[in-house]
Amino acid sequence: MTTAPSLQHPFADMLGFEIAERGEGRCVIELDLEARHHNPHGIVHGGVLYSVADTGMGGALTSLLGDDEICTTIEIKIVYFRPATTGRLLCRTEVVNRGRKTAALESTLEVDGRMLARAYGTFMVLPRP
Repeated sequence: MTTAPSLQHPFADMLGFEIAERGEGRCVIELDLEARHHNPHGIVHGGVLYSVADTGMGGALTSLLGDDEICTTIEIKIVYFRPATTGRLLCRTEVVNRGRKTAALESTLEVDGRMLARAYGTFMVLPRP
C-alpha cells in the first residue's frame, strides 16, 4: 500500500479525517475523535463512522479504477458493536471483489484496537462522464 497523495477533499476536511494510505484495493483512514463528532448523548455519532467507511470504500475502489472510470455507492450496511467518545479512529477498507460493473467492499473501524463497527458495501463502476 502506498501513502495517499494530498487530495482536495472538502468533506474529509469538514469531519477532520485523513486518508493515511491508499492503493491496491485498500484504504486506511484516520480520525482523531473529538466532541464535535458526538451525538447529543456524548458518544461518537454513527453517521461519522458511516461517512468514514463510505469514504474508505471509495478510496479503496478508486485505487483499482482506470482513468476512464468512476464509482458511486449503491448500498452500505454497517453493524455497530460499541460506542466511543475519544481516541484515534482507524478505518481499514479492502475491496473484496471487483466485477465489471459492481464491487463489494468491507471496512473495519476501531479505536485503540477495539472494534467499533464493521461495514459492508456495494459500489457501482461507471464510465467517466
